[in-house]
Amino acid sequence: MDIITSALTAAIEDGASSPAYQMLKARLAAQAPTVEDAVATLEEDAGSKSRQFALSDALAAAGLAGDRYLRAAARNLLDEIDRRRPPPAAGGAPANAAVLKVWFGTDRQQSGDRHPARQFGSQRAPLSYGYCEVSVPRGARDPDSPALLRLELREDPSHHVRLLQTELAGHDQFFTALAAQIAAAPESSALLFVHGYKVSFEDAARRSAQLAYELGFRGAPLFYSWPSQGKPAGYPADEASVEWSQANLQRFLLDFLESSQVERIYLIGHGLGGRALAGACAALLRGRPELAARLHQILLAAPDIDAGLFQRELAPAFAASARPLTLYASSADAALAAGHKAHAAARAGDAGPGLLVLPGVETIDASGADTGFLGHAAAGPAPVLSDMQELIGQDRGAAQRHGLRPAQQAGGRYWIMAAEGV
Repeated sequence: MDIITSALTAAIEDGASSPAYQMLKARLAAQAPTVEDAVATLEEDAGSKSRQFALSDALAAAGLAGDRYLRAAARNLLDEIDRRRPPPAAGGAPANAAVLKVWFGTDRQQSGDRHPARQFGSQRAPLSYGYCEVSVPRGARDPDSPALLRLELREDPSHHVRLLQTELAGHDQFFTALAAQIAAAPESSALLFVHGYKVSFEDAARRSAQLAYELGFRGAPLFYSWPSQGKPAGYPADEASVEWSQANLQRFLLDFLESSQVERIYLIGHGLGGRALAGACAALLRGRPELAARLHQILLAAPDIDAGLFQRELAPAFAASARPLTLYASSADAALAAGHKAHAAARAGDAGPGLLVLPGVETIDASGADTGFLGHAAAGPAPVLSDMQELIGQDRGAAQRHGLRPAQQAGGRYWIMAAEGV
């Protein structure tokens, strides 16, 4: 990694408040908008190696990585951060991490790079399968999960969720091994996460592991990674790709159901990922209604779906099959804001006057919480995660969960989530 990227990453981890950081950032922005975008993306999640690589690539493409003045400024910034850091406590040990095995399906093209953060790119490809090993900083939660690969603690001084390894498997090998893990687990359940806009494969793996860990999930965690560009300017391409991926996601889910005896699948989709997930599940419920009972809970966090389409076509499919559908709506979701810029029509994930309250849907106005809910090292469950813990871990409806208060509108009853810190 070049010294400029290393310095910016360290400064962001340090709070991004240093005048030296702001000066270096401003110099870079003035010389290359692509670098400015890459810095902004890294600021959202400094622990992401794929975002660090993206910044390093942008610096090299702009001819800035070797600039001696910028390199000198970066060295000064690193020196400043090192001076400000307190010395380690005597005998102090680095943070400990749990290591989880997370299964995946993806229709991203393999890059040929064996580094786990760069193994899959943003181009479309036929389905690939495999698993990832991901370390998650161990906090108060210590789930008894079969996804934990080793019960001993692994040192992880970075304090970040880290993708350690990615292994590929053939179709039959993958589903046979996954079915065997579920059969041996204390609970016949799986958790499938579909990420949203501007998310790399690495970030999808990290978020999936963190989600399973924070929820204390005892079944098999999976994620589906569609070919997002992984950058703010990529929304048009991301939207086209997620619609292209919907059929592949449906096939992945159907193969999983047919190859295992899993009793309960919990499905979570965020943003554009919620669009693909809702469409795939609705099609599956129409075409294979005998599988409906195994889709135990479907959760959509700020789904970037046309509100009219959701109301006319998708919600009725879930209501007809009696599948529980939870909609976390938000007027402050950062990823959903890109959908508003691209479309004049309201989104299904909107709160406020556009809030959807429909038969068969438990709608929760989570505007006071973080509906992105992942992407940084966890300092404790956010309100949406806490609510999901009760929903998934205890099978509680909205009326029985803490942190929600009922409200009423013309379409019926919905729920308001308490703001973070309240």
